[in-house]
Amino acid sequence: MSAKASLKRLQFSNYKLDALLHVTLLINENVPVKKLLEQFISILKDDLNIGKILMYRHNEKWECILTEGVHRNIAAGIRVETDLLYYKQITNLSVALNPNLELFDAIIPVYHHESPIAYVIIGDIDEERAGMSPTIKHLHFIQTLANIIIVAIENKRLFDENVKQEALKKELELASRMQTMLIPNPRTLPNNDRIHVSAYYLPHFEVGGDYYDFIRLSNTEYGFCIADVSGKGISAALLMSNFQANIRALFSANLTLKQTVEKLNERVMENANGEKFITLFIARYNSLTRELEYVNAGHNPPVFFDKEKNRVELLMAGCMGIGMFDTIPKITVAKMPISKGSKLICYTDGIAELENPDKQQFGTQPMETSVVKEQGINLSIDEIIEELEVYRGTNDYFDDISLMGIEFH
Repeated sequence: MSAKASLKRLQFSNYKLDALLHVTLLINENVPVKKLLEQFISILKDDLNIGKILMYRHNEKWECILTEGVHRNIAAGIRVETDLLYYKQITNLSVALNPNLELFDAIIPVYHHESPIAYVIIGDIDEERAGMSPTIKHLHFIQTLANIIIVAIENKRLFDENVKQEALKKELELASRMQTMLIPNPRTLPNNDRIHVSAYYLPHFEVGGDYYDFIRLSNTEYGFCIADVSGKGISAALLMSNFQANIRALFSANLTLKQTVEKLNERVMENANGEKFITLFIARYNSLTRELEYVNAGHNPPVFFDKEKNRVELLMAGCMGIGMFDTIPKITVAKMPISKGSKLICYTDGIAELENPDKQQFGTQPMETSVVKEQGINLSIDEIIEELEVYRGTNDYFDDISLMGIEFH
């Protein structure tokens, strides 16, 4: 090798090191992807005299992220899945099945952990022009450079995605705290000589589509409900938060239960446009007359224990779910006397439909067994939750869990 050739080789080796260092510094400075690609073009086009450049990158699907010196229609006419995946190593193009590839001189695959993450296609190599000649021995340099840039682009994407996920997580945590504020704290529920209320709530995600409430309407009247939005996630939680506001606004002594349900149906139809519905059990109890009236709007029937008759029954009278139709065709309001010592357990389907490892559902039997025991309603609620934990075994909860128990003194 002549001294001139050795010097030229040394110069190009230094150039490659400088180019890689410059790209690395740009990556460390967290420059935009566009600037990284512009630097890649500058090195290939201005320094290595390459006239045509295409770069395809895999991000869920293959996409062309760089087109230089060639019409975009050419890039669009090349499909990675059928035209490029065949190439496992740097290949000089003399003939290709796709005519669009015949416009280029070489395919440079970029792999990461034995999987293709990018393809660089170059053409119009000008070896006569003054400058550094991009001969075949420099294609590995282009491959290394492309690998660094593609991995940097992917890392930026993952970082941005993690930032977004973290922001979303914090928003969900805030939404969860706000939603929790809308659901009565069990410690604030009444426990007096007229009535004792106990409850449990566990959302499946940060925010849930279950809701229960207990409202004192007057000195002698109490209103309460339990509800469940169809579906899960943020949309269900938002609808339920809106529903809670409507319940609080409409559920008063000035409206009958029938009127309340009709108004709630109107509001849900306005807000959900028929895309979601809500199952609801809503009731009013007068501690002076000891009368309970209720409407079960498509909800899981609460378990009622009549102390005087020593009998358990499921409260099913009512109507279809809220928000299923513009107008509910028929609403039945049931009324029943409440004897001293009677108990009521309301729940959502996340409890009744929870399966054990043998695919058997929890059902209502454990609640029916617990409600008749000579113990306070708070102990019954605790007992049911403990049984639920044992019953599910290694299974995860598949839905929100809500449970509300009432003991009538």
